[in-house]
Amino acid sequence: MKGKKILIAGGGIGGLTTALSLHKAGFDVAVYESTTEIKPLGVGINLLPHAVRVLTNLGLQEALSEVAIATRELIYFNRFGQEIWGEPRGMFAGYHWPQFSVHRGTFQMLLLQKVKDIIGTERIFTGHHLLSCENKGDGVSAIFIDKRNDSQLTVKGDALIGADGIHSIVRKQFYPVEGIPKFSGIILHRGTTVAKPFLSGSSMIMAGSRSKKFVAYPITQPDTNGMQLINWIADLQVGEEENMIVRDWNRRADKEKLLKHFNSWEFSWLDIPSLINNSEAIYEFPMSDRDPLPQWSFGRITLLGDAAHPMYPIGSNGASQAILDADYLTEYLQRYDDIEAALKEYEAVRRLATTSIVLQNRKMGPEEVMQIVEDRAPDGFDNLHDVISREELEAISARYKKIAGFEIESLNQKQ
Repeated sequence: MKGKKILIAGGGIGGLTTALSLHKAGFDVAVYESTTEIKPLGVGINLLPHAVRVLTNLGLQEALSEVAIATRELIYFNRFGQEIWGEPRGMFAGYHWPQFSVHRGTFQMLLLQKVKDIIGTERIFTGHHLLSCENKGDGVSAIFIDKRNDSQLTVKGDALIGADGIHSIVRKQFYPVEGIPKFSGIILHRGTTVAKPFLSGSSMIMAGSRSKKFVAYPITQPDTNGMQLINWIADLQVGEEENMIVRDWNRRADKEKLLKHFNSWEFSWLDIPSLINNSEAIYEFPMSDRDPLPQWSFGRITLLGDAAHPMYPIGSNGASQAILDADYLTEYLQRYDDIEAALKEYEAVRRLATTSIVLQNRKMGPEEVMQIVEDRAPDGFDNLHDVISREELEAISARYKKIAGFEIESLNQKQ
């Protein structure tokens, strides 16, 4: 099916990775992005080894390594800073590919530049908001509003990929009464702070439990003063009345209110109040997802990334799963002569896999170990293994890796 024209609605991480993957396989791709300018929004994200494998095959690993941190370890702590479980990550754990911590915006700009360089700037249409799409004969037809002049534009192609996020227009077209995303009851507070390296200098840490949690990891190498940009996330459980409904990267949070919740979280290895206090800006939005769908693909139209399977940011999986979608989609479009059959096969494999992750993330995924320890030892512990056994910790970690698709033995067998 080389040469077939594939329309991609959405210029985020999923859409841009899909464009690169399909172009490499010989497809004619065009990306339509609703915003008038793709900007480096957001804060830090993690890219797991199975996603980095895909990015490596697209020629991006070297560029990523220049702007990201190769995560050495992930360590869970209770709210007193006592270690619960730690494990090496990426190549430090024996994977053939690293795990990267990187600024979301920096990574998206890297993808965007790669698309411009190898596919062409003229194949990226910003300011084009999707109104509707439909299967038409042996192809698809999509109607966009060109925000530059408010005119409508009809575009035809052989298939359309809805990579247009948690508020996907493509998804809404097929599920018009689904409603708004489901609020978890937790508000995420995100910030970045220039600070001294902690632990190994490339560690990712999580402390607390479901109702109050703090995550931190560096996203730049130390500067000439030995300081790093630390990405952090503070989760707080709130009442339903505090649901902000819409996820907005630019909504400012109240620093003083947040400090009241974490003012005692000063550990020998990390000063959390200082990270919060010295952050230039703090943003907040509701942790939300959607229920898994019974169907993604409708004729020559399908969903990808957050449009298909928005999930809680648990286990560092959101962006990674969108990247895996792009890889599988390309594989099946190459394998089948019939586009509809290819999209159905892609859906069959990815819908099952991502449904499991969405549901597991609602149960805290691998972060379950923190809640178990909080429930069993709310005042801390003298001996961890009186609270939870090493076997139980290992089983929780291994189970999530298998569900999320980065079990080391099976992943390392891939090219």
